[in-house]
Amino acid sequence: MGRSARKLANPDLGMLAVNLLRLVQGELFRALAAQGFTGLRPRHGGVLAYLDDDGLRLSDLARITGRNKQTLGAIVDELEGLGYLSRITDPSDRRARLIVPTERGLELVTAADAAMAELEERRERLMGAAEYGAFKRALALMGEAEGPGVADGGAGSGADGGGGSAAGAGKADGDGDGDGDGDGGDC
Repeated sequence: MGRSARKLANPDLGMLAVNLLRLVQGELFRALAAQGFTGLRPRHGGVLAYLDDDGLRLSDLARITGRNKQTLGAIVDELEGLGYLSRITDPSDRRARLIVPTERGLELVTAADAAMAELEERRERLMGAAEYGAFKRALALMGEAEGPGVADGGAGSGADGGGGSAAGAGKADGDGDGDGDGDGGDC
């Protein structure tokens, strides 16, 4: 049996995580597109998942998502161009800028939250409440665990420290570009 056949028969943690990420992103972005939220790509999810009504600074978003500010800046530029975000002066520090949702952006995050809740409810019905709860706790534990090479930026960490995803589904994307979007691209 060749390696690919072995991996298909017994996928490793990275493969399982990427498959789950793609499933969640696919369902989420299809649901949003059906509601008229166009132009969205999986890499936008890491910004949209953490967007607050009051806004947040790019540096805070970088800390939360584990992505670098340059990558996030490009994603924010795209979302701003699509009309979902804007940048405003931070009232608490006029030197800083806040990333805030536009009215359309608020509609988007509300729709995304509802779509994600529906997706989770379907999975919970499929697995059963206790098993689904255990599954989510295990995922959270795996995402928080730091083993050799993870905390120090060694093997297993992306070039920019990992990446966010739609609905915060994880940092590793398995496509080798270290940006957390699962698309193989560089942003």
